[in-house]
Amino acid sequence: MATGPLDKKHLRTQLKAVRRGLGPSVRAEADAAVAARVRALSEWDAAPVVLAYLSVRDEVDTRSLVRAAWEAGKLVAAPRVTGPRALAWYRVEPGETLETSRMGIEEPPADATRLVDVARLRGDALALVPALALDERGYRLGYGGGFYDALLASFPGVSVGLAREASLVPSLGALGVLEPHDRAVDLVVSDARVIRCR
Repeated sequence: MATGPLDKKHLRTQLKAVRRGLGPSVRAEADAAVAARVRALSEWDAAPVVLAYLSVRDEVDTRSLVRAAWEAGKLVAAPRVTGPRALAWYRVEPGETLETSRMGIEEPPADATRLVDVARLRGDALALVPALALDERGYRLGYGGGFYDALLASFPGVSVGLAREASLVPSLGALGVLEPHDRAVDLVVSDARVIRCR
């Protein structure tokens, strides 16, 4: 298959349809299993800081993991879009009021006192990374904004891609949709398994 924007667009459309087709109860059951596998990771136990996307619509749910991180005394930071391919991460606390972006995504307020400098985090920090699809080498197909490829290029900690088993593919490279700027995650966690990619 030739590489190109139309190929990625077509694949994204297919993957979104697969995700919706699972139905709410199947997604919820899978997401509970994903969260349990993440919480069982030694890397989760060791992480003092968790960067967590705030799931929307059909994404793998992160809310239970955010609550678990708070309960364990971890610092939790969530992203706010600041420009093309650019996210800023801000500490979030239980009960905090979030803002809704023009894309319908909840974001923390742009409070400079809560800004987390990702580049200065230690190697034991952990980032939860969303994806439409992940492969067995840790490469991901996202939504096309490039935000998480930019994060992964500079994040010093452990990156964990979250996916339901239905969204895992053997190789995105074989599908012809990988590009030079694409970055792999360190671990892939689905409802059925944990794949250590590095």
